Parts: sequence; structure tokens; C-alpha cells
Amino acid sequence: MQQRERLRDEKKRVRQPSCRMNDDEYQLLVRAAAECHMSVAGFLARSALNAARDLDRTAADIAGEKEMLQELFALRRHLGQIGNNLNQVAKALNSAADAPQAEAVLAAVQRAAKRVDAFTQQHVDHRTTA
Repeated sequence: MQQRERLRDEKKRVRQPSCRMNDDEYQLLVRAAAECHMSVAGFLARSALNAARDLDRTAADIAGEKEMLQELFALRRHLGQIGNNLNQVAKALNSAADAPQAEAVLAAVQRAAKRVDAFTQQHVDHRTTA
């Protein structure tokens, strides 16, 4: 993993604001930071600064972005599973074995591609109407 670049003295973060959360909120924050491969403090700083820089965004925009990210992560997991299945089919076919699941795997690839297309189109349509 690549180490991040150190901040120059004039850009170092020296302020340390605090906030209170209940256990459920904190666990949500911890999971989100881990999903982004960030520390909780780094995730909080980046999220808060992004929100502060774009005060015109509505709560609906933010909620829509959360749903979009959840769908992208679900698609990523699904494509990973399909990729594993596809590798198993390729291995079987390369060893001259039967691969009865080949048609099912290819159908899953086609369904996933349609899901990605539909999601992308929905996101593009939403962006053009916003």
C-alpha cells in the first residue's frame, strides 16, 4: 500500500473538533470508514469538508448518493462472485472437462451487465434532471 504524502506545515491539520454519537451512529461511521480504507478521523474530516464546500446540496442529494454507493458496492460484490464462477468454468473447459454451469454463468454475466447499464442510465438521467 502506498503511503500518503505528508502535509506541509502550513497545511497540517492542527484543529481537533469533537462530536458525540450514539453506538449505532458510531458503528455506521466505523463501517463506512473501513469500506473506504480510511481512518475514522480521516473519513470524518473528508466527509465534513466535502459537505462544507457544497452547501447547496440537499439532504435528498446526499441520501441519493448514499443509495448510489450502496448499489455500486453491491454490484462490485456481485461481479466478483460472477468472476469467480467464470474462472471455474474457464478452468474446467481448459482441462477438457464438462462445464454444465457455463450457460448459467454467462446468463449471470448478461444480467449483471444489464443491471450496470440500468443503474448507470438511472444515475445519468438523475444528474441531467437535477
